[in-house]
Amino acid sequence: MRVLFIEIDTERQWAVASLGPAFLAAYIRRVGHDASMVRIQEDAPVEELVEVVRKTQPDLIGISLTSRQWLGANRLLAGLREAMDIPVIAGGLHPTFAPEETIHHPGIDYICLGEGERAFLYLVEALDAGVTITNGMIDNIWITGGTRPKLGPPFEPIDELPYMARDLLDEQYGVVNMTTQRGCPFACTYCAARMYDELYEGNGTYGRRRSHASVLAELDAIRAAGDLNYVIFLDDTFTIHHPWVYEFCQIYGERGGVPFSIHARVETVNEKMINRLAEAGCRHITYGVESGSERVRREIMKRPVTNHKIINVFRWTREAGILVTANYMMGVPGETRAEMQQTIDLHHELDPGDFGYFVFYPYPGTHLFQECRRLGYLPENYLDLPANHRESILDLPEMTKEDITCMYDRWTQIRIRHQLKRIGSENAPKHRDLITTEIEQCAAAG
Repeated sequence: MRVLFIEIDTERQWAVASLGPAFLAAYIRRVGHDASMVRIQEDAPVEELVEVVRKTQPDLIGISLTSRQWLGANRLLAGLREAMDIPVIAGGLHPTFAPEETIHHPGIDYICLGEGERAFLYLVEALDAGVTITNGMIDNIWITGGTRPKLGPPFEPIDELPYMARDLLDEQYGVVNMTTQRGCPFACTYCAARMYDELYEGNGTYGRRRSHASVLAELDAIRAAGDLNYVIFLDDTFTIHHPWVYEFCQIYGERGGVPFSIHARVETVNEKMINRLAEAGCRHITYGVESGSERVRREIMKRPVTNHKIINVFRWTREAGILVTANYMMGVPGETRAEMQQTIDLHHELDPGDFGYFVFYPYPGTHLFQECRRLGYLPENYLDLPANHRESILDLPEMTKEDITCMYDRWTQIRIRHQLKRIGSENAPKHRDLITTEIEQCAAAG
């Protein structure tokens, strides 16, 4: 069977494609099926997608969706269905946690809840054999007109999954993206990663980590196939299990591994671990600071960590020679204007090498989404509104949308000053317009 995956690009055309299709493609290819991918801008004419599909002539179309991609996919898939009748399956975060809205879309025939490798292969094999898919026939697969399916257990052992099909990722210059685990043990109320653990509760353990041998063998395979110059580990929190991390650092360092970057939580690192990571080749760590208010982190986000700990971790990271990036959030339900200012104050104290700033969006499935709906903060037409991170869609009692937009604009000015300082005062005049344009593009992608 010939499968075509569609990647809906938001404004960030340079971003890595969704990893889900790369795993699925590898899984079905090893039993003889064909898989390819096309990337298309969310505002592209429907005719552009129709022409690509006609040339490819797939038997099945797959699309992995976040809430940010939903509006573009909604329009494009509706137009595609009017032009031709090819079965479409949607998977990923949005279909998993907003399944009722997704399955009723006229251009979607199936959705996959949760993990997809086995379910997707069963669907492909059945369609290839001419079998009619009926309600409840395949675990995790919800069919149009059917009822919610039961979930099969998570894939075990995870080391037996084939490596991602990297031709679907558009990686360049020897910079590759890797994952070492699935699942997240933390209860952050704004994040959907934890919701997978709750989705599978009572049906096996969703949190699994690959062996060191599996991770290193994949890197060896990448190196053998071409350039390997830098590794970006995309795990939500690379530093979860200290024994695994320390052993990784020892083995990776002894093998002369290429430089790499990770995402970490300040709660999960100490000075010793940071130094070990640096010795192994870690050159960049991104930490989610989120708020400068300890109350907001503790009571609203369920992240009980002190500012003192954050300050120390940022200092240890810098002293280890690792570039440190901070991510911040604003417009969280229950946050005040004064607490948004506290985030700026903490940022200046942390003085990170780089930083990102995002307006809170209530992603379906998260606890804060449920709270926003319960309290009436979420508009009824929320799925028809852009899921970006530069403006709020919520009606909050503590502050207005204009307050949040004003704060976002302040962060943008801080970003401009940061970039100008980085390039030096003598170069600032000739680069100011370029930096402003760059920041505006990043903000549009936010």
